[in-house]
Amino acid sequence: MRQKTFGLFVLMLLLYVLISGYLPDNGKASAPSPALEARMESYCSVFFGLLNSDVAKPDYEVFKKAFTGFLNLRAANRIRKNLLTIIDFSLSSNLDRMWIVDMNEMKVVHANLVAHGNRSGEEYASHFSNLPASHQSSLGFYLTDNTYSGSHGLSLILEGVEPGINDRARERAIVMHGADYVSRKFIEAYGRLGRSFGCPSIPLEDHENIIRMLAGGSCLYIYYPDDNYLKNTRLLAAESAVKGICSFFNDLPGISAVFPGIFPEFLAN
Repeated sequence: MRQKTFGLFVLMLLLYVLISGYLPDNGKASAPSPALEARMESYCSVFFGLLNSDVAKPDYEVFKKAFTGFLNLRAANRIRKNLLTIIDFSLSSNLDRMWIVDMNEMKVVHANLVAHGNRSGEEYASHFSNLPASHQSSLGFYLTDNTYSGSHGLSLILEGVEPGINDRARERAIVMHGADYVSRKFIEAYGRLGRSFGCPSIPLEDHENIIRMLAGGSCLYIYYPDDNYLKNTRLLAAESAVKGICSFFNDLPGISAVFPGIFPEFLAN
């Protein structure tokens, strides 16, 4: 417990140094966007360096985008559970390319295989769509909703929060569910992972516990280096993510005892 508390203290000290330049000062103009982006870069680097994981972490650039969007959703009061799920569809489907990060503990708590849509590609995904019946995956940020029992057993409703990118997820019945085609045995038999109708399907093993863990307002980010997505998303802006940093750490248990009064004035703006 002492080691964990000390780790939190060190992290918060680093954060104070990093974000002190953001705080308003009696009406002075805020830092220009390039400065904000530079500080966000520094912040993400610190957090990523302290991220504890027993498996290979996601790529840093992918994590940075995922975390920036998470913070933007925090700033908009959309996040109810501090879990961040990252799916990297730039990787082979034969690799673990889904990570669940407990943001409160700064730890990767799970990593697993995940399927893409059968019209998004074979072993690799490269085509994405928001259209019904496309059988393609959709990129971007989602919020998890409730669970239900359907044809695939316990499943997790996903709300796409990016207009024109993934906001038809409910209409398309894009959910997270377990599937027997998401397994090492399937890869051994067919040379690649099985594919879905667009859902981020996960292995049957332990899928119910994973789905229950993620349900209820956590954040999911599906990444691919798609120029059209990067051009149109509004959730990768550094400036608005800054308030999410303050909101996130202000809500951590015991934070007021570590650095009382750092964030209230900022959060009020």
